[in-house]
Amino acid sequence: MDNRVGVGAGWRHRSPMTKTTVRYRAKRVGIGAALIVLVLDIITKWWAVQRLSDGSAIDLIGSLRFKLVYNQGMAFSTGTNAGPFIGLLAIVVIVVLLRNLNKVDNLLSLIATGSIIGGATGNVVDRIFRGDSFLSGAVIDFIDLQWWPVFNIADIGIVCGAIAMAVSLIFFPAPIGQADNHVD
Repeated sequence: MDNRVGVGAGWRHRSPMTKTTVRYRAKRVGIGAALIVLVLDIITKWWAVQRLSDGSAIDLIGSLRFKLVYNQGMAFSTGTNAGPFIGLLAIVVIVVLLRNLNKVDNLLSLIATGSIIGGATGNVVDRIFRGDSFLSGAVIDFIDLQWWPVFNIADIGIVCGAIAMAVSLIFFPAPIGQADNHVD
């Protein structure tokens, strides 16, 4: 007589989860993180343009304030004339990360990858739609610490995603031999 009760009590009661199902669910987590960062970025940039276009600044706490800046370069406003190149490079990074999302093997890495994808997409959207020609637009930055270059939610997603990715690689490395066993 079998005394096991409830779902998951024994191997017969577990739902069959194929590798494809697991990868599909994992990919949804990464895409979900990307969409959250992207939507927050778009909404906050829209707000910044609507509220701060007159050149005003909103002082918050300490040195934190909101002030609208149009950045045609990359991080720290370097590479001002390289906007199209930076945009193309970001598109390549987005595509590579999306294609490899199903190979990511832990939750922290999934969220980190999704955050980087969402942030990069947010800044590429600015470059596409805020300029006269393809990828020539300026990125909207508005979070100003006054002691650090002005940035936006997309930048936060990229930086926090990169930090989380590094932490994941250091503390949760893939077991040897597992990294190349993924099937697309």
